[in-house]
Amino acid sequence: MAWQLFVSSRYLTAKPKERFISLISAISILGVAVGVAALIVVIAVMSGFDNDLKDKIIGTNSHIVVEADYGMPPAEDMIADIIATPHVKDASFFLTGQALIRKEGNITGIIVKGIVPEREARVTGIAGYVKEGSLEFGKDGIVVGSELARKLDIGVGDSISVVSPALPKGMDFTVRGIFNSGMYDYDMNLAYIGLAKAQELFGVKGLASGVSVRADDAFNVASVRRSLQMKLGAPFAVRTWMDLNKNLLAALKLEKTVMFLILTLIVLVACFNIASTLIMIVLEKTRDIGILKAIGASNGHIMGIFALQGAMIGFLGTAAGTGIGLFLCWLLKTYRFISLPKDIYYIDKLPVNLQLHEVMTIIIASLAISLIATLYPSHRASRLDPVEALRYE
Repeated sequence: MAWQLFVSSRYLTAKPKERFISLISAISILGVAVGVAALIVVIAVMSGFDNDLKDKIIGTNSHIVVEADYGMPPAEDMIADIIATPHVKDASFFLTGQALIRKEGNITGIIVKGIVPEREARVTGIAGYVKEGSLEFGKDGIVVGSELARKLDIGVGDSISVVSPALPKGMDFTVRGIFNSGMYDYDMNLAYIGLAKAQELFGVKGLASGVSVRADDAFNVASVRRSLQMKLGAPFAVRTWMDLNKNLLAALKLEKTVMFLILTLIVLVACFNIASTLIMIVLEKTRDIGILKAIGASNGHIMGIFALQGAMIGFLGTAAGTGIGLFLCWLLKTYRFISLPKDIYYIDKLPVNLQLHEVMTIIIASLAISLIATLYPSHRASRLDPVEALRYE
């Protein structure tokens, strides 16, 4: 194999009369590099968007939700039973409902969530999202999202009124905190109050909507859901955060797969250039092939020469593309010079998350396509008859 590799590498270096073929080889390398770099950057951004969105969802919501159609009494023995389930870390009751929030002449619809602050902080990450004030409600406190606060021009200490179907006259609250989750929908449409106040606001004394449950692993909650469902039985419905966001997660997975397939076409087109380059080299090296076969080179040796040459072009392009892609990902992750409108993309910056297995998949796919592109030209070269190749020399 050593001498085939030597001949292949010599064919990649241009002689004065073969500059054009060398230029085509360089273009092939560049094409593969561009395709691989584009794949790495796009897949890293898609992975970053996927992970960032999941973190936002998990941070604002619990891993598992236990609900009943007509509510449930917030009994501590139920919390104790849930926490006793394997892989459950903590649990907390909550009550949600739709309401209108009013500040002077401004009014808008929101989702109000009644919680027990000290328990909720152990179940979700909402306490870490509070940027102004705190999650302590006191007697009449409310914590609102940053986008909602901006829309209504309210700040910590301001008084607002919340109106519900059960309380048309409304209930006055004092803004105790403003949270910023990074998710526009949550920051615009969600507000937190104490559980007892929520029961009074919605006219459901002694009831809660459900229980928020935190597991020890947010991405391995299916078994915990089954255990809780078997333990609690009817009329309770146990759903994970993945169940509640099934359509969104499926769309993200499908979009990432489709983007990978589409961008792989760039590499595929570049590999067609490898095939055409090898065909031109075979035509140019017909005499050389005839001489090699005349002195004893087998069909496999000739095929190996041109397959190695194509593989070297693919390798150089893949290596260059990987380097460029990783560098661009580092730039995007370090300097964050691309911002996004939060009301459209849920997040306010371009996320980048490089995963080793995805980079390796791209590299292997590129090398495999490059190698496949060499098969036809190298096979044709190996089938040349040395007599025909040298007849006119």
